[in-house]
Amino acid sequence: MRTPHVLLATAAVLVAAVVAPSADATAAVPSPGSYYLQSATTGLNAADNAGAVEQHRPKGDEDRQQWRLAASGSSYILESTNTAGSCLGRSGDQARTVACTGSDAAWEIASTGDDQYSLKVPGADRYLTVAAKPSGANYPAQLAVGGSGPLATWYLTPVAAPTAPMPPQDQRTLDQVTFLTAHNAYANGVDGGFAPPFVNLFPNQTRGINQQLADGVRGFMLDIHQTPDGAILCHNSCTLVSKPVALWVDLQRMVDFLKAHPDQFVTVFLEDYVDPGVLKSELARVSGLSDVLYRPDRTGVRQNGWPKLADLISADRRLLIFTDHSRSSDEAAGLTRDSFGVMYQREWTVENYWSMGSGVGSSDWSCYSRWYDADTDIPLTRTESGFRPLFVMNHFRDAAVAATATTDNTKLADRARRFCQPAARKKPNFLAVDRYDLGDPASAVDALNSYTYP
Repeated sequence: MRTPHVLLATAAVLVAAVVAPSADATAAVPSPGSYYLQSATTGLNAADNAGAVEQHRPKGDEDRQQWRLAASGSSYILESTNTAGSCLGRSGDQARTVACTGSDAAWEIASTGDDQYSLKVPGADRYLTVAAKPSGANYPAQLAVGGSGPLATWYLTPVAAPTAPMPPQDQRTLDQVTFLTAHNAYANGVDGGFAPPFVNLFPNQTRGINQQLADGVRGFMLDIHQTPDGAILCHNSCTLVSKPVALWVDLQRMVDFLKAHPDQFVTVFLEDYVDPGVLKSELARVSGLSDVLYRPDRTGVRQNGWPKLADLISADRRLLIFTDHSRSSDEAAGLTRDSFGVMYQREWTVENYWSMGSGVGSSDWSCYSRWYDADTDIPLTRTESGFRPLFVMNHFRDAAVAATATTDNTKLADRARRFCQPAARKKPNFLAVDRYDLGDPASAVDALNSYTYP
């Protein structure tokens, strides 16, 4: 049985009033309670791995990643919620779990601004930190005790964060709203071919784009490949695809829908393998695109945050297009996609890794950035001053097996709330699924649209 959020929040306040230190220097420390300790650099969580404290992919109440914050004299301890009396501490220059009663379990916690904290060894200029990143590799899993700085900056994310009611329709900002999103929306077997014959046996969707729009899908993930005919919608390759569909055809369907439904908003995510000039020419074929295209880069979003959805609808700015392509490669080619209205997704969104596993068998519900590797580090927790990136939550597998998708989609709301929401420290804005017609993922969208996450 899960305790309601409001009761947890109330209990935390009562405990804080009794045990928290009263010094002004500790006033910014969160109230005692259960937390995830997340690196502000990587977005990964501190986890107990047989005594070693390592950074792991956020995994909800699994994998020994939850810590109970409590005052201990003038310092604080973080006790494992899995093992009573075992606390996040240190041994030499390594983070370890130690007895909560020992001096190596104590930390001085101080705010570093922007809801971030440092954990300092009492009486020493040493901090809990992510180990330095070796050249050409990810940051090491083992956490360390070392110097101050960005690698020693942490979020204390509540396991059960308090929420607030959703504002009225006319007051909701774009980053407060969640949209049902079709993964590989073009791969539906209705509008045309999308892959070689064998792959066509496992479509990601079974309804065409027009029906998806009618059913309430408002986010569309599309793969585009370059052929002599332009930007074509195909899975991996357009070779051997019969009756392929051009990108402009599906975009025209969306623009026509928006013209007929002036109160709706649509977002497109391009997995993009075409030259910028080819994409520009493809978009030029879409009648009325410029009438509805939304350009956040021209409206001060990075400085002032996302606008109200109602204002975008009123201004008829109702189609947002993202690309996963690299800005740097476009600059080298001499034409950037945002010059003609296609936004670079890594500049405006965060996104979790796309796969939960194969089409059958066990699943991996961990929620970590798709853009975390030796060359890239964009944590799900990324936030800028005045700007919160939109959060794309992927919830699908390598292959779209109907029975598996049905089961996964019934668990969508639970994974969003317990795993991905605390991992990103924000509510998902796009819930991307295979076979949206199975398992009622729309109910998860409705649930997320009933509250805001601070």
